Amino acid sequence: MPRWVIALLAVSVAAQIAVQALRGARSAAQLDLPPSPGAPALRLASFGEAEAGARLTMLYLQSYDYGGGNTTPYQKLDYRRLVDWLGAILELDPRSQYPLFAAARVYAETPDAARSRIALEFVYEQFLRDPDRRWPWLAHAALLAKHRLNDLPLARRYAQALERHTTARNVPLWAKQMEIFILEDMNELEAAKIMIGGLLQSGTVSDPAELRFLKQRLEELEKR
Repeated sequence: MPRWVIALLAVSVAAQIAVQALRGARSAAQLDLPPSPGAPALRLASFGEAEAGARLTMLYLQSYDYGGGNTTPYQKLDYRRLVDWLGAILELDPRSQYPLFAAARVYAETPDAARSRIALEFVYEQFLRDPDRRWPWLAHAALLAKHRLNDLPLARRYAQALERHTTARNVPLWAKQMEIFILEDMNELEAAKIMIGGLLQSGTVSDPAELRFLKQRLEELEKR
């Protein structure tokens, strides 16, 4: 990392400490997450070092997770503002995976269902912009929708997106088959059979073990 970036970080930390000291007498509401300045402002502030700027902004954003002077834990933050920040960081550095990791594995796992849905929708929208690189986070979102929110239609929506929009060979078959298992949970057995039959006939599955698994699954559905 360039020296000037390290110096900027040190100045930012010092400024943050000073600001927090001045805020000591202010109300807790004033310490909540402020609105995102947007990607253009962040890009201007990064002086052409987009990746470093994105990392510094994530550090700033996460300062609201861990307390400090902020009396509101992240589960109670304004999630609309939160996803605006995450979106701006991703726009600043589109190849970064960390904002999506934070959205799927930290913010979406809040016990607050309404906030969790906001984070999951953010993951879904950002997945559509780069499916072959961002599929792991939508796969996790589908699992959260299914097991934590108990919302099978939402889980199926995410699983459908995985199956329809991913094309890279490194996307594992289990991720592209998630909709089949969700359909079974929804008792949509005929739709699950059609999906498996389509996979078998398409020729996209060539691994012998995967073919055996799909055929066995189809036989089990036929018996049910």
